[in-house]
Amino acid sequence: MPLSYERHIFRSWETNAEAWTHEVRHNNIESRKLVTNQTIIDAVLSCQPSRVLDLGCGEGWLTRALIDRQIDTFGIDASTQLIDYANRASSDRYAAISYEELFKKEAIDKYDTVVCNFSLLGQESVELVFRNIRKILATKGAFIIQTIHPVVGCGSEQYVDGWRAGSWDGFSPTLTDPAPWYFRTLESWFRLFSSNQLDLVDFQEPLNPTTNIPASVVFIARVADENSPLVNDG
Repeated sequence: MPLSYERHIFRSWETNAEAWTHEVRHNNIESRKLVTNQTIIDAVLSCQPSRVLDLGCGEGWLTRALIDRQIDTFGIDASTQLIDYANRASSDRYAAISYEELFKKEAIDKYDTVVCNFSLLGQESVELVFRNIRKILATKGAFIIQTIHPVVGCGSEQYVDGWRAGSWDGFSPTLTDPAPWYFRTLESWFRLFSSNQLDLVDFQEPLNPTTNIPASVVFIARVADENSPLVNDG
């Protein structure tokens, strides 16, 4: 069953590529305007990167934002439709490639920063990224994730790992076929880092200024040194 959920995620983004691109480029999503766009840019800049991979880049807004700041950035996404829109805006800075295909390449480029902005939605696909992220991170490279805050995203359901139904509530009615997503508790996220030899060096809970509720959660990790603790205070 989880594999069918993973396929549904891909299908949903292919289906909604045009509508999503319109929403992003017309700045129609309140949480992005108020909090999460600037949050992820600031998180990347805090790592003083020189070469960034935007993993799951969607229509490419973050890649473009970092390029505008003179940072060498490349974006990949499994959705050919989203990558088509990305390349129309900034050609040759994007490629349609799945996480599986990326890590199977014989020669893998190294980046000093890899960023996943609301792009880690599945179960097995996310675990694949964590198992292999060290292959594409340069020495002391940073791995940055912004995702749904588990306490907020849990809603009224039990606070346990598991697949959840997707929803476009609060978004444009042009978005259809919402993708399922795999819910993880904070403990589960922390375990993903420690079990894959990644030091969690920063942890942020940016608040929505209107509601004072976390708009997201941000993790910043680095490849663990042999003699370092698995989780550091930021």
